[in-house]
Amino acid sequence: MSSEQGSVGIVETQYYTFAEPPCQLELECGRKLGPITLAYETYGKLNAGKSNAILVIHALTGDAHAAGRHSPSDRKPGWWDKMIGPGKAFDTDRYFVICSNSVGGCQGSTGPSSINPETGRPYGLEFPMVTIGDMVNAQKALIDHLGIEQLACVVGGSMGGMQVLQWATTYPDKMRLFIPIASTARLSPQAIAFDAVGRHAIMADPNWNKGNYYGANSPSSGLSIARMVGHITYLSDTSMHTKFGRDLKDKVTPDYDFVTEFQVESYLNYQGDEFVKRFDANSYLYLSKAMDYFDLSQPEGELRKGLSAVQAAALVISFSSDWLFPSYMSKEIVSALRRNNVDVSYAEIQSDYGHDAFLLEFDTLSRLITNFLEYAGPRNSDER
Repeated sequence: MSSEQGSVGIVETQYYTFAEPPCQLELECGRKLGPITLAYETYGKLNAGKSNAILVIHALTGDAHAAGRHSPSDRKPGWWDKMIGPGKAFDTDRYFVICSNSVGGCQGSTGPSSINPETGRPYGLEFPMVTIGDMVNAQKALIDHLGIEQLACVVGGSMGGMQVLQWATTYPDKMRLFIPIASTARLSPQAIAFDAVGRHAIMADPNWNKGNYYGANSPSSGLSIARMVGHITYLSDTSMHTKFGRDLKDKVTPDYDFVTEFQVESYLNYQGDEFVKRFDANSYLYLSKAMDYFDLSQPEGELRKGLSAVQAAALVISFSSDWLFPSYMSKEIVSALRRNNVDVSYAEIQSDYGHDAFLLEFDTLSRLITNFLEYAGPRNSDER
């Protein structure tokens, strides 16, 4: 245990490989994929009855490292460290928390940068198109591998929230609770448009080379621009005014040139430069496209019918300033679930942080989630 209060301490990424040929995973696109490796981390201890497991699902550019540190020298802990640990919302003295890197990603799980066993080279665009449903089916294989018959809760924000909803519809009896945060049952045309601009930026980079850039110069300029575009959608007008205003960087008067002058420009440049150090451009293409395809109202064309299989109780959370996945999208989910007589609670958190609020509004999120999880505590005291 780390000396840092409430920390899960030093953690190690684990790997699970499955779907070995000829038993590959059948994908929604009609192709098969295997073998598949999922990178994952766990925090806390699985109880004797295996009833205290919580699956945390990351957003578009996240990974399996949700809490703790990999070494004492790590500059930052996992992406949801303030939510996971002893005494926190996802209390590791009580719950066994699991987080895996989504299939199609680039941080330990099988994706387009992985080696294609048929060619001995990175997949590139030979990697099959994956969907939110495929990601969930791969996670289900991991949960089965861990011997867990039913999860206490499935929770995630943004793209992670989409997977939460998919879990609740595809495997309705495999969880007692689910919590989609700052998410949607289907992307808006506006969100699809922003994704398309990001993908075009990547594919227009001369180094992209139709996805065959491994071992050569990567399309870092295109990926950086895609990250800048995406990051704008994660903020709000108010948060950008508060952080940057119209302030110039390190000067009082403008240069009347095309150099980076405004603080907000410098911030976006930094975000883009840092992102290309840790993320694969092809994974960005695949994962963003998976988000675009996601639509739980299909094939019936009605969300209530798309969510008709849901059995678990739900807590749906949105944020007032989130214009990427605005609150009306969460309210549509809540309305559909209520029409299906599902036990559902809803909270819209007042926040100026925009879509990024699910990574920042820890105090309010913790209060809501801690209370909600009381529904799904270990079934009896000897299982704790």
